[in-house]
Amino acid sequence: MIEQLYEEILARKKEPKDGSYTNYLFDQGIDKILKKVGEEATEVIIAAKNNEQELVLETADLIYHMLVLLAEKEIPLEAITQELKQREGQLSKTKERKAIDDL
Repeated sequence: MIEQLYEEILARKKEPKDGSYTNYLFDQGIDKILKKVGEEATEVIIAAKNNEQELVLETADLIYHMLVLLAEKEIPLEAITQELKQREGQLSKTKERKAIDDL
């Protein structure tokens, strides 16, 4: 499903349709897309404290906006898949990771 959605987003970028929210984001540019990604990420965090259905809805919104960002930056979905495959099975030691307070 995610691959299909990404392909649809790419198609909208190539062949815009009047009234399309996806095209609106592309027309507004990278700053608008980044703003929406940030807003949706925040909404996911808030939803996680509330209820499961809200979390599902907000996560879907975040994934959609992340796919728009990838399309805008011309990063193929396969690049993300490959990165995740490289990480598969690797252990990440908690003590070697930076704490959020250290960032």
